[in-house]
Amino acid sequence: MKLNFSAEDELFRNEVATWLEENLTGEFEQLRFRGGPGDEHMFPEERKKWEQKLAEGGWTCVGWPKEHGGRGCSIEQQVIFNEEYARAGAPGHVGHIGEGLAGPTIIAFGTEEQKKKYLPGIVAGKELWCQGYSEPSAGSDLANVKTKARLNEETGKWIINGQKVWTSLAQEADYCFVIARTDPGSVAHKGLGFFLIKMDQPGVDVRPIQQITGTSEFNEVFFDDAECEADDIVGAPGEGWKVAMGLLGFERGVSTLGQQMQFQNELNEIIRIAKDNGANKDPIIRQRIAKAHTELKIMRYNSMRMLSAQGGSDGGLQKEALIYKLFWATWHRDMGELAMDVMGPESQILDNGDYALTRLQSMYLFVRSDTIYGGTNEIQRNIIAERGLGMPKEPKVKA
Repeated sequence: MKLNFSAEDELFRNEVATWLEENLTGEFEQLRFRGGPGDEHMFPEERKKWEQKLAEGGWTCVGWPKEHGGRGCSIEQQVIFNEEYARAGAPGHVGHIGEGLAGPTIIAFGTEEQKKKYLPGIVAGKELWCQGYSEPSAGSDLANVKTKARLNEETGKWIINGQKVWTSLAQEADYCFVIARTDPGSVAHKGLGFFLIKMDQPGVDVRPIQQITGTSEFNEVFFDDAECEADDIVGAPGEGWKVAMGLLGFERGVSTLGQQMQFQNELNEIIRIAKDNGANKDPIIRQRIAKAHTELKIMRYNSMRMLSAQGGSDGGLQKEALIYKLFWATWHRDMGELAMDVMGPESQILDNGDYALTRLQSMYLFVRSDTIYGGTNEIQRNIIAERGLGMPKEPKVKA
């Protein structure tokens, strides 16, 4: 694992920092430190404009190959970009699902036609994506999906029917990548397809789910005879599980650095408040802040270890990546509690009569979901035990 940066890398750092300093101003000044967990609903239109501003400067998809519109940055330079992005207080990426998940998956598994059709819009910051994985009966157990895809022989289009849930930012997305069952008689991970579906069409209904924060970042998405072009399936029918697992490899990849960017901003805010209100004089609080800081560094080093490892051609998860979700979800939940303890009694008071939460109040409420979505902590422990340690699989109980 490389932890040092070359002179060339440090010149790159200066380029990134200078561009952010010059451009995160004017109409974009209000976006500083916004768009993190529990705050994704803030300034959606302004953040879309910021995404396009990044694209104009060549700062979207920095790790993508140059032939696909990216900068072809090394792992070290991608780390630097995320560090400087955090230091400048730049907002959470509204296009992160396309840039970090959909795009890399299409590059790895898609056809040349799919790359030409979908990658430019992501690079330009103009086309946003959401993820159609979870269903009411297929959350952590993704292989239990019931959404169906049927090829209409007359029109040559796939017809999609089913329901997805906990779909982040579906209300803003232009496209959704969807796992659906192409073989109605199949079970588990067999007989699945990975589809690229346009959201703005008849048969796609997005219904917001009001969260404990009072906002609706998550959504239900219903597909009722929604259409998908015949060539908008990534891989062949039946290969959806392979593609889906490859995508999860990218989820545990470079996109983790952007996530840690938000974590560092939150921790910095907690430290600022502790200094302002005197909470930093409490030895227990100081110890908890030090623990949060140390574990965030451990998280970063493990991410760099993950990124330094040689992955398989199918994007399969390395053993270093198996621990990541469990670690960050538990850490972030605990930091939410630390934030409230540092704020003291003020953590229970709203700024005004409306349900207007501060950034840290929203974060505290939102992180209750961290140990559930993306695979519960219990599921993550099973994955570590079975795939990482080679222990026997958990017995299946038949109903």
